[in-house]
Amino acid sequence: EKTVRVARTLNLIAGDGQTNVLHLNTLDYSRKKLQPKNSSDYSRFQFDLVMANPPFAGDIKENTIISRYELGRSPIGKWQNKVSRDILFIERNLNFLKPGGRMAVVLPQGRFNNSTDRALREYIAERCRILAVVGLHGNVFKPHTGTKTSVLFVQKWDDTLCPKKEDYPIFFATMQKPSKDSSGDKLYLADPETGLPALDRHNHLIVDHDLYQLSYVKRDGTEVTLAPGIAEAFIEFAK
Repeated sequence: EKTVRVARTLNLIAGDGQTNVLHLNTLDYSRKKLQPKNSSDYSRFQFDLVMANPPFAGDIKENTIISRYELGRSPIGKWQNKVSRDILFIERNLNFLKPGGRMAVVLPQGRFNNSTDRALREYIAERCRILAVVGLHGNVFKPHTGTKTSVLFVQKWDDTLCPKKEDYPIFFATMQKPSKDSSGDKLYLADPETGLPALDRHNHLIVDHDLYQLSYVKRDGTEVTLAPGIAEAFIEFAK
């Protein structure tokens, strides 16, 4: 609740006092006491863009929550007694999107290659175009968790913005630079000539990764641009 009050205050300072910043259980959207004023249905939205890093730990066991999700059923159609939290968030986040809307979501690596998650992958493919899958290094979320993750990028099918197709190319990439050590401490870019930490134009340290193209400023003020990263490769792929 404190975080919500702070966020609302920051919005007011920025000149926007109407933005929906809410304190509720995102998966349990039906609880009346958590409904915002003048709203009777919080199951769907019409967002252009959703970026999410849902919690992986733990299962949802409340039948009142599971029964509101298609992914709450087993492959044979029966309601399950428990469902992994991140699975329900996939359906929840897709419902946030309007047709043609795009989403980037961090998911456990197993969701992409476990044979038991095939139905989940088919559920996603039926509802949206898979734009890209980017594998993150196992150290990215350390020390909080060592779970191997990937980022899924999708666009919801739409007759105009994203017409449905059965076969299309998908971009795949994997981080080669860990960005952190095995203890979870950040690894910073160094100037190869001096061996000193490289700084950006604001004199900040630069985490060493290959998600996008990095650049740093030498001591004489010249800017050095490194090799293109995954983001630049995706742009070329998209062209």
